[in-house]
This record gives sequence, C-alpha cells and structure tokens, in this order.
Amino acid sequence: MSEQFSRRDFLKLAGLGAATTAILTGCGPASRYVKREPYQQMPEYNSVGQSTYYATTCRECAAGCGLVVRTYQGRAIKTEGNANHPLNLGKTCARGQATLQGLYNPDRVQAPSTGDWNAAIQVVADALTKYEPSEIAFLMGTAPDHLFDLVTDLANATGINAPVRFGGLSMFEARATLSKAAETLFGQAGLPWFDIGGAQVVFSFGANFLETWLSPLSYTRGFVGLREGETKLRGTFVQFEARMSATGAKADHWVPLRPGTEGLVALAIGKLVSEIRGGATPRVFSSVNPAEVAEAAGVELAALHHLAEMFVNSKVLAIPGGAALGQSNGLEIAEAVLALNALSDNFGTPGGVYLSAFAPNQTETNRPASAEEMAAFVEKMKSGAFKAVFIHGVNPVFELPASLGFKDALGNVEQVISFATFPDETAAEADFVFPDHHGLESWGYQRVATGVALPVLSGAQPVVSPFYDTRATADVLIAAAQLAGGKFAEAMPFKDEVEFLQTKVGALLSEADGSFSAPDAATFMAYFQQHGGWFKNANALVAPDGSGVLNSNIESAEPEFAGEGEFFFVPFVSPTLAEAGANKPWLQELPDPTTTVMWNTWIEMNPETAHELGIENDDVVKVISEVGEVQAYVYLYPAIRPDTIAMPFGQGHTAYGRYAEKRGVNPTDLIAGNFNGAGDLAFAGMKVKVEKVSSAVSGVGLSRMESRIGVYGEALGEEH
Repeated sequence: MSEQFSRRDFLKLAGLGAATTAILTGCGPASRYVKREPYQQMPEYNSVGQSTYYATTCRECAAGCGLVVRTYQGRAIKTEGNANHPLNLGKTCARGQATLQGLYNPDRVQAPSTGDWNAAIQVVADALTKYEPSEIAFLMGTAPDHLFDLVTDLANATGINAPVRFGGLSMFEARATLSKAAETLFGQAGLPWFDIGGAQVVFSFGANFLETWLSPLSYTRGFVGLREGETKLRGTFVQFEARMSATGAKADHWVPLRPGTEGLVALAIGKLVSEIRGGATPRVFSSVNPAEVAEAAGVELAALHHLAEMFVNSKVLAIPGGAALGQSNGLEIAEAVLALNALSDNFGTPGGVYLSAFAPNQTETNRPASAEEMAAFVEKMKSGAFKAVFIHGVNPVFELPASLGFKDALGNVEQVISFATFPDETAAEADFVFPDHHGLESWGYQRVATGVALPVLSGAQPVVSPFYDTRATADVLIAAAQLAGGKFAEAMPFKDEVEFLQTKVGALLSEADGSFSAPDAATFMAYFQQHGGWFKNANALVAPDGSGVLNSNIESAEPEFAGEGEFFFVPFVSPTLAEAGANKPWLQELPDPTTTVMWNTWIEMNPETAHELGIENDDVVKVISEVGEVQAYVYLYPAIRPDTIAMPFGQGHTAYGRYAEKRGVNPTDLIAGNFNGAGDLAFAGMKVKVEKVSSAVSGVGLSRMESRIGVYGEALGEEH
C-alpha cells in the first residue's frame, strides 16, 4: 500500500460520510479504495461516535455461520449471529463469540519472515517457476472457500497439483465415511442432513451434534424443535456411546455400548422392530442375532427390546456420528445406522434423512481429504515428489496423528511456505511465514455444506482495517503469479483479491429465486456484503432413494483395535477449544460442559475402574498405545464404561502462542495410522494401557469449576 492510513484518518473518512470506504486490501498490490458495506445499510453508518455493524462470516470453523460485528471508531468490539443468515439465524457458539480474541491476540504473526512483502512475493514467484508443476503442492484448511477456488483455478490453468484440503474437525467428523455410506445405499453422493427438529424420536450413534459435529448451531436449533412441547409431543432422544458426551448428557436414555458395536446394535434393533411388526424380516437385518449382539455390545437384551418397542410406536430418526464411525468398521456402522431409517420410511420426509443442498458453485473437489488421502500426501513429501509445499489454514503437525509422520516428512521438502496467522506448530517448521489477515480483516466467502435446506454462499468482508503488516494470501498469490509471468500470469489476471471475488460472486447475478437481486454486478456485490452472503429461497434438499436399502447386504463387521492394552481409548474433540481455540483465553477459561475442567487435559476414567487400580482424582497416569504415550491428570467420570478411557483433543500445543503452549497433551500422539473402509481415520480403534505415575498433590491438579463435595462427596461433613 503506497500510503498508510491512521485511525485518525479513518475517522476523518467516516466524518465525511464515507465510513464505507477504506483501504481494505491491507498492504495489497492495488492502492485503491474498496468499499465496505454496513449491515443492511443501517442509518448510523456515517456517524462518528456511533457503532457501525458489518456482516461477515465466522472463520472459527468451516460451518459458514453468519456474523454481524459491532465496530466502534475502527475497532471490532462485539460479535453476534446474523439473524438473517439461514444457517444460524442470529446465533453463535462460544468460538464465534471468542473470535475477537484471535483478532487482538498478542502472539499473531505480525509481518512476513522476509522482512518486507516485495521479497515475500518474489519468494513465492520463484517457487512457482523454479519447480515443475508436479512438484508444487498446496495444503489448505476447510476455510475459506474463495481461496481454495483461487488456487484450484491456478492449478487447472498451470498444471500444478490440485489443492488438498484437511482439518482436524473433518477428521473427527468422519465426513468421508458419511458420504461414502450415502453413495453406497442411495446411489447418490452427498453429505446426509438429519431433520432432528421434525422427528419424534432420535437415535444418535455417537453423533455429538450439540458440540462440534458438522454444523452444531444448526443441529442445536433442530434439537430445540425436538424438545418443543407446545405444538407437538415432546420428542425423545437416545444416545448410544461408550463415553457420555455433552450431547449425550441431554439425552433421555444413554446406552453405554462397547466401542465398535454401534452397527451391530443398529441391525439388532432393526431385526427386533421387524419381528414386533410381524411379517418377513428384511434382508438387511436377517443375519443378526440380537442376543449375541447384546452380549457383544455389553448391553441388556431387555434394553434393546425396549428401544425396539419405542421405535415401533414412533417415527425414529437414526444418526451415525463421528465417534461411531472412527472405527475400522466405521463404514459398515454408517450403513447399518442409515438403514434403520428405512424402517421409519423417513427418507426425504420431515423428521427424516436428506442429502444436503449443494451450495452455489460447489463441486466434489470442495470436500476435505480423508486421513488416508493425507497419508498419501505425507508419503509424497517423504519421497521428495513435492519440492515446494504451500500451507494455509491448517496445522497438520498438531492435528494429524504423529504416527503419520507429517513433521518429519516436511524435512524432505525443499521449500515450505506457510501463510499462518498465528505461530502454530506447522509454521514453526516452515522456511517462510507470510501471514494472512485475521478472518475479521478478510474478504471471502464460504459454502455452507450442510445444516440448512437452502443453497447458501456465506460472504465475508473486513470489519476493521488490518492491525499488522499482514496481507491477504490471495493477494500474495495473485501478485506472485503475475511476477512469475507466462501461464501463471494468464491464470491470475486480477488486480487483487477483491476483483477475483467480484468475478466469482458476480456470476450469481443471473441466478433466479435468490435472496436479493440487483441491476448490475457492482450493486450485487454491495448487497452481498450488506446481507452477509447470498442464498436461494427454494428448498434444495435432496430426497435419497432408499427403495433398495432394506434389501441390501450390510456386513456386520467386527471392529479391529490396534494395540494390546486393557482399555478402549476414545479421543473426542473439546466442545470449547476444538482444534484451534487453545490460543484464546476466553475459551481456555470456559469450563468443559461435562467435567467443568479448564486450562488442561484430563483422562476420564470410571470410578470403579480407578478404585481397582488404586487411582484417585488428580492422580497422574501414563497412557500407552502401540505408537506413543502421554501423561495427564485423572478425572473420575461416572458416565463412561469401565473398560474405556477418554481424552479431549484441543490441548497439547508446543507452539501457537502463550495461551496454548505447554498446556495439557495431544491425544493424537496415541493414535495409529489405521483407516476404515472410506479412508477416514480409525481414531477410536485403539487399545491402551494405563500406568499410575504419581498420586495427587495437595494444591496441584485440574482446574475445575464444579464442587467436589457435590459430585463425589469429598470432604462432606468436614468442618471448615
């Protein structure tokens, strides 16, 4: 940028009635004014001393929720959900509220590692021209979509490898397994969407949809509809899982089955339902023996009969979730659970199963890579097939299991360039770090993959000017491509990121039945910013063809577990931190919803099991798998099977700033690189050993909000 704008200059612009105008390409290559558009053209947009509101998209995960950010004199001071956004309808999760702590984080990467952006752009341009197209790779996160589209266009035009997407959340969601199961049963590829709000009874097999699974805000709204009892009978919720999640804590019935038996239990319930109804048993359920399944799953046969009777007397929606699908037999589990819906005949009906609407311009290449595909990516790095790797929006050194060897493989890549906003573990291994803007300083869009009946393209615009010497990664790539010349320059004929966005968003101008219309592309882009995106008004959910499901053959495969320990190991995504929230103290201080633990990692163990091993609360134990070991404090958790231990994923950073570093441990250090039939990681398919390291020390242990007297009766009756 040829001239620097101070906060005083910005306010002068506002006083002139041009608060919608600022240089918002950061220090981008185009020294031109780009208009920000206030939310719904609110009347206070041009008044100094008044709050200004901007619509944008949350970048804390890939769900694509709409935000409205309140700014005051050039500072973002509060985020709320966009009430007109079809996905979240004005709501936000804790991570959306805490996004400001990323914006103002004191540990952000504040400048390019080369010292100036001209040198940084030269480094990128040299990498593009120095190596053969097949030797150049892009590894990207699941957000934002516009940057992924830009790199995809660059790859298509120049022959470099198509960008690969990955995220820790998508790994634990088992998205590839869900999509593959839908394709197998229905003959249609797509991500299933479950209408929880319209159901009478929900059977959830390991789906923690109120926490981090797929689109938690959307599913939370659906859960409210399930529980609403004024206009319909209050719905019933049954959760099948070995360790009670925060979602399971809301259930009417919690069924603590043995990990890996979820598919068998689903098929057994299906057979019992068929027997109660009378007539021939459908082929899909015919080979299952409910008594044997009950014994294998560790549940009472009478409990399965009770659930079958509930199924017969209600319209049931069955959901296969990530915790169940993260097994060696995860694909079979997904198919078995989805097949239960055929007994309810709920495919494409209210309270049933749909295939999610495709967002505008969505293609198959938009999907995140499975863990097996990531393992193949790692092997290419190890072999030296990739000479230059560009990484944006993902932290695979932390998020991938260490057993896959991503960190070591980076050492075989000649040039690693990171565009990290924060100094995470992957950025620490890079040769260069060219920091992107924070999400609230950025332009872009995100496709809503699931959770809403409408095709939605959620829009992002800067709500503040960049605080540091950062630059939009799209601007860096456009400038570098033009500097590289030839086919690279031809592929990127844009002045900057904003012009690229205008070409993509402007293509929707001719679409009919949209949330708004405009006479020209410029006005359309302004409305796109003001509304926080664009969506179609018509329901575009797809009704799956389930006509052949009951006559299909689903393998009731037994799970295979890696390791020889005595405990099943269940890692789960922290509902507060998820994969990237540990650098925000608001989220660190937010108590875990089931344990109230803060600022640390814990191991959940059944009190009966702990008593047998001589372990008490806050004792330190070592958990040993076939690929690694970690140490952590024990939390005695009654809502877990005695043969199972669990650990949250979200802590254990060795980098990522002062609030995240050296807190807790990373459970992925214990996970082997085994996959299910769809290529997703069998993250729950581990057996581990537990060894006591030390007893609890007075004054040292887990920080938690709960009353130890109220939960465990400790010190009950003592005088203080």
